[in-house]
Amino acid sequence: MCGIVGYVGPRYATELIYNGLKRLEYRGYDSAGVAIIDETSGRITRRREVGKLDRLGQLLQEQPTNGHIGIGHTRWATHGAPSARNSHPHASMDGDVVVVHNGIVENYQELRAELQAEGVVFASDTDTEVIVHLIALYLNQGHGLPEATRLTVKHLKGSQAIVAMYAKSPDQLVAVRIGNAGGVTLGVGDGEMFVASDIPAILEHTRQMVFLESHQMAIVKADGYVVRTTDGVPAQLDIHDIPWDAVAAAKGEYDHFMQKEIFEQARTLTDTMRGRVDFENGRVRLPDLELSEDEAQGLERLIIVACGTSAYAGLIGKFLIEHLARLPVEIDYASEFRYRQPILNDRCAVLAITQSGETVDTLAALEEAWDTGARIWSIVNAIGSQAMRLADGYITMQAGPEIGVASTKAFTASIIDLYMLGLYLGELRGVLSPAELRQHVNALMALPDLAGRVLDHDDEYQALAEQLSGYKNFLYLGRGINYPIALEGALKLKEISYIHAEGYPAGEMKHGPIALIDETMPVLTIAIKDHVYDKMLSQIEQARARGAVVIAVATEGDEFIKEKADYVIYVPEVSEMLSPLVTVIPLQLLAYHVATLLNCDVDQPRNLAKSVTVE
Repeated sequence: MCGIVGYVGPRYATELIYNGLKRLEYRGYDSAGVAIIDETSGRITRRREVGKLDRLGQLLQEQPTNGHIGIGHTRWATHGAPSARNSHPHASMDGDVVVVHNGIVENYQELRAELQAEGVVFASDTDTEVIVHLIALYLNQGHGLPEATRLTVKHLKGSQAIVAMYAKSPDQLVAVRIGNAGGVTLGVGDGEMFVASDIPAILEHTRQMVFLESHQMAIVKADGYVVRTTDGVPAQLDIHDIPWDAVAAAKGEYDHFMQKEIFEQARTLTDTMRGRVDFENGRVRLPDLELSEDEAQGLERLIIVACGTSAYAGLIGKFLIEHLARLPVEIDYASEFRYRQPILNDRCAVLAITQSGETVDTLAALEEAWDTGARIWSIVNAIGSQAMRLADGYITMQAGPEIGVASTKAFTASIIDLYMLGLYLGELRGVLSPAELRQHVNALMALPDLAGRVLDHDDEYQALAEQLSGYKNFLYLGRGINYPIALEGALKLKEISYIHAEGYPAGEMKHGPIALIDETMPVLTIAIKDHVYDKMLSQIEQARARGAVVIAVATEGDEFIKEKADYVIYVPEVSEMLSPLVTVIPLQLLAYHVATLLNCDVDQPRNLAKSVTVE
């Protein structure tokens, strides 16, 4: 969950690390700190501050420190309340060793007691501090920093990402990844090296990236790096050329990253199709899925595992894949999947959907599936992430960096990926004829333009937000393939504006939620012209009969619905199966504008972080 940045090279490290942390603040923002080996004294100096990152920036201006090697951290608290004393980096008692850490040391209480018995005095309430004291213990026994770190991680239970620095080895950092706590990325520069938990932190300096696997450690120096397993065995890793640019990780003209990412969707819908949709021949090509025709026809079931917004994308994928490929699809919350002994075999495929590729629950679900012999796939945005590397085959979202904690463009990109997967499986399984396939492919061609048309009406969504921002409870209703959009619309509103909202299949309204409806609870309905349109009109009538303010997302040209709803949001007409891609965008912007009117922190909503790397 936390953000990590490290640097060793000829440049001064402090500003470089701080700027990298700014690009990772979405991973944690209750405290932050940096540690630098001072070029004059040779000692480690630390600067730590509670609160948002700009408070650390002010401290660094008041108390500057200069050196050519250092580490930094932005924190999302697990053990110990947000405070300066609990902020990373944590130091040994003599101050010669510092550590930054992402993850949870599950046996930290036991280790803490053992270290206290050895005379160690703890300066924080965190689990992380046991790591730095264990490293110091092994250093005092005569080991170098790499070996001391390697021996330390043998004591740790749980998933960890760790970077350590030692004043008496001022030319190196040691980075370790254990399990799925979060990524460890090495950036290869010209006579300099970078370490980060996520690509955007160092993208302005290099596009050459190396991603540590679980149970691997890297010894990082200015002139290069060496990777070994935590058992000491040398390891060779590929260098990936990341096709993003630094501008893609900046807000530019927008007030918030979330706003920028919503408006990028017309482009990202194109990007995620790029190289995979063959419009000329009316086909979809997914070479990274590593699937033959015989293997596709042998599949009996697909299980989609995901969390949050990605799980709602998976629900849409169920509609798409069952219709296009006639393959039964189940949806599981990744956080529950491995605890119920799922019934899997080699005729099943398990598909993970994850923007970061590092969500610990999703990775654990993949590992559970791996042990059964099931085929493992992932739909993922972060290139080189663990979910991509664990999979037998994958589909990249190609959406570029998504910085806002509330996912938007990754959601729509993953829906396109699921649609492409349905078409690809439909062809391989002999369900779709060439003519049917071409018809579906042609429908994709117009999507970016349709998304752009929806975005052109942002002023209307803002005006509607001004009418609705005073309400404290909302009900979102949809049917068929748009019922997951009701779930997603409600999630967006509550996670960034803190207004209570619930999404439901519209037919379930009368089985409980209708008891809550009155004039204080607006009801937002997705009532486009599809095969359940008449059913949705009935739900609107029932809500209005109980005094609710009704907002309807409707198809352009539908004048009749104006008689039924208090407010109408029009979206372009599109094929029913692709309709979620145009119905969700107004709900994203409506939530965004409500949140900004309430002065909420849109990009960094309270208690949330972008990549959930702890259970």
